[in-house]
Amino acid sequence: MAKGGARLGGAGRPGTAGSDDGPLVTVERDGDVAIVRLNRPTKHNALSTALEAALLEAITGPAVAASRAVVLAGNGRSFCAGADVTEIRELDAEGVLAYYRASGQVYEVLAGLAQPSVAALHGYCLGGGLELALAATLRVADDTARLGFPEVGLGILPSSGGTTRVVQACGPLRAREVLLLRRRYDAGQAAQLGLVTEVVPGGQALARATELANDLAALPAAAVEVVRQAVDVAAQAPSAASLLVERLAYAALTTTTAARSAQQAF
Repeated sequence: MAKGGARLGGAGRPGTAGSDDGPLVTVERDGDVAIVRLNRPTKHNALSTALEAALLEAITGPAVAASRAVVLAGNGRSFCAGADVTEIRELDAEGVLAYYRASGQVYEVLAGLAQPSVAALHGYCLGGGLELALAATLRVADDTARLGFPEVGLGILPSSGGTTRVVQACGPLRAREVLLLRRRYDAGQAAQLGLVTEVVPGGQALARATELANDLAALPAAAVEVVRQAVDVAAQAPSAASLLVERLAYAALTTTTAARSAQQAF
């Protein structure tokens, strides 16, 4: 599967080992798809600031920039068990703000990639791990996945886009359930809530996510990017504004070479 892989370590330097497990993040290519893997398996890929920094470097690096779609996965028994709270529990307000300007921006950078992204979920997908998954365009979960937000029990809330995106994905009623009751949902329950796009048998999430990413990579890139943006606007804006975005986007896309070629072929 891997072609032309690049590996990144926790110190933000390509090729340096970030933990006893090796590089904290690895990047591989499968055709036009960049497969980005969290690699802290002995900690269920818990999100330390070093891991976030390595992930930020990976998704802003040349291998991802040259791709047409991205798969985000985790090595070991889980996708990601959440944030390593021991690192941030002593931060004051200034420290929290500094964190979001540094490694903590990775969630919004992932969400804002020009390329579509597909998260491949298995095992634990909790807290910050679920926030990371929700920042992806699509999510495939296998039947070992367990998703949830434990934050309110710790006296906090999901603050890396999780609270916002769970409302967008599930609606306010279900979002209150997900955030306040702190349940761990299996893949089927998560799909019913709207947290997951597709459910597959155990061990098949990465393969299916890569298949979907290759399908997305084959589509006209500008149309995929604009559709994603238009959907985000529609989820938040009044219908009149959303309709205007649709029409302006259509006017822009219909003049592209890719659109003209596709329409002629059709």
